Amino acid sequence: MLSFIAKRMLLAIPTLIAVSIVAFIIIQLPPGDYLTTLMADWASQGGAVEMGTVAALRERYGLDQPMYVQYWKWVSGIVLRGDFGISFELNRPVTDIIWGRLGFSFLLAFLTLCFVWALAIPIGIISAVRQYSITDYGVTFIAFFMLAVPDFLMALVAMYVLSTFFGQSVGGLFSPDFVDAAWSWPRLLDFAAHVWLPVVVIGLGSLAALVRIMRANLLDELHKPYVTTARAKGMSELELLLRYPVRMALNPLISTLGWILPAVVSGEIIVSVVMSLPTAGPLLLRALLAQDMYLAGSLILLISVLTIIGTLISDMLLALADPRIRLQ
Repeated sequence: MLSFIAKRMLLAIPTLIAVSIVAFIIIQLPPGDYLTTLMADWASQGGAVEMGTVAALRERYGLDQPMYVQYWKWVSGIVLRGDFGISFELNRPVTDIIWGRLGFSFLLAFLTLCFVWALAIPIGIISAVRQYSITDYGVTFIAFFMLAVPDFLMALVAMYVLSTFFGQSVGGLFSPDFVDAAWSWPRLLDFAAHVWLPVVVIGLGSLAALVRIMRANLLDELHKPYVTTARAKGMSELELLLRYPVRMALNPLISTLGWILPAVVSGEIIVSVVMSLPTAGPLLLRALLAQDMYLAGSLILLISVLTIIGTLISDMLLALADPRIRLQ
């Protein structure tokens, strides 16, 4: 088991290097750079643009150097010193800006995953066991509907309904009185009262996808000979269902963790902008619009790392659930 995990972690290292290169290239793809955007803003406001000042700023930020030099400066700072660079627009270290927001993003992603898995497995089981029933058709219709509706549209509708018909405060993760307050029991309760809405909105799309996957996997297992044999030996239906087919059907579901985790985070980015959540989403959008290279690159890199983490976790869980995988 340890050798299996070690191999997977070693494979994650070159993948992480490739992700960092792609993330940096993506930031460099738009024409110009941060200073080009800054000069355009100055010109639109009627301000004079001094080329000497621009050249000095370009040299200060290292924007006059080749791309590979800028990449090495950025990556070496992350690896050797934990320094993600300086945000051009905010003129602050990236580490001071992102950690608080990334903490809320990761917490929101974790809560969403718990919500999705807690509902997807039992709903998928019920839908498979009652195949072609009214329950199955209802679950199928709702699942396809949730897959078709964009997250941001669902967020807008949910916010409108809750504020108009129920008079609830929507938007953000805290009430105005607790935004900058220290953590305490009242602030935790206020957070719980606000966080459920973004968790539900972000998780509904992934929930619908996992319900369909669980249903399809379980239907494949229910018609196999070992199920018929166990039933013929007098095993109760509930014990038979949970001991064999459900356990086997969970393997493909566990493997989806590699794409569900980044899908949840990417959905969180759009919903965060709509619902004014203090997460990494609005910060990333602002950095991309301003071409704030180090801030946007660091956020894309850290979010992309979730794909690697999700794949690694799914590999470990699959190895625990099915010993045959460890022998391959």
